[in-house]
Amino acid sequence: MGMLIVPLGHFVTTVTEDNETTCWGCGLRLLLPSYAPIFKCGWCGAITNENVGKPERKYHWWRCLRDRCFVFTLCVFVLFVICGGVWAVYPVVFSISYACGIFHCIITIILSITTISTFSLAAFRCAGAPPIVVWASYPAVGKGDLENYTFCHYCSKPKSPRAHHCRSCGMCILDMDHHCPFIGNCVGAANHRYFIAFLFTAIISSIYVSIMSIYAGLYIWPSLPYRSVGHMNGSGRALAFRAVKEVVIALLDSAVLLSARGLVLVYLLVSSASVELGLSILLWQQLCYIYEGETYLSHLSSRGGDGSKGRDCRNIFRFFGFPYSILKYFPNTRSA
Repeated sequence: MGMLIVPLGHFVTTVTEDNETTCWGCGLRLLLPSYAPIFKCGWCGAITNENVGKPERKYHWWRCLRDRCFVFTLCVFVLFVICGGVWAVYPVVFSISYACGIFHCIITIILSITTISTFSLAAFRCAGAPPIVVWASYPAVGKGDLENYTFCHYCSKPKSPRAHHCRSCGMCILDMDHHCPFIGNCVGAANHRYFIAFLFTAIISSIYVSIMSIYAGLYIWPSLPYRSVGHMNGSGRALAFRAVKEVVIALLDSAVLLSARGLVLVYLLVSSASVELGLSILLWQQLCYIYEGETYLSHLSSRGGDGSKGRDCRNIFRFFGFPYSILKYFPNTRSA
């Protein structure tokens, strides 16, 4: 018969068939009535999972190389959009009006600085390292100090319920949303707001690039070859289709005569429109998760629930750091 001896003032448990093990959280020896691969310590609250095998660290170098390539590509694209846009657009803008050119230069500088700054904060700031806690030492570990903590076999240290280990970054991230290869970093508690700000500024900058590309393109685009529309018979959809076809053919014919500046404008328009679409979808998805009080990973782990728990507009204001005193002025839309 085995017996578990615990600190004075607490219960003493006796079992007939025991299986002795040690809690990684507080270091106390535990006697289990039968073999339990997953168990929770009654003192510190830590969860032990003995089914976890030895972690594999292969492919880490490949993930790091992939992230660096994505970040380098994104930086080159941003610099090309800024430099190419200035080279292609602003000669046209300054030729129209000197005051208009100065105005658009100021807007370009502001958007460039904010986009690059928010990108740098999201990419190069630590995503959120979990706080350091005392573990594996009784009585330094108090009762319930490691409630629902697990042991990360990659980092060889405690992992809180709010943390998730990222194999690409090689560390546990607090409130991890996802690992974004385009910033080469995780999106977590410390840089999530900067990531959302980067999406906002990148979308606004892309819209500005699209507008200015169209604006400058109207001035330098070669004149369209004239085509008579008298020969187009019919009505309704057929006539509209033929008219659109004639316009597309005329644009393609004139595009052959485009200068290098015109080709750059076409590329800026197509690429900025594509970026707007992709980032807008990502931003909407992120705001939906914030509204629900979740992250992408927590949404995946809770899939199959009622989907309405914690939904509240005030989650968004809390996320962006609004003072709690003004939250009372916003309605509570939490679903019943």
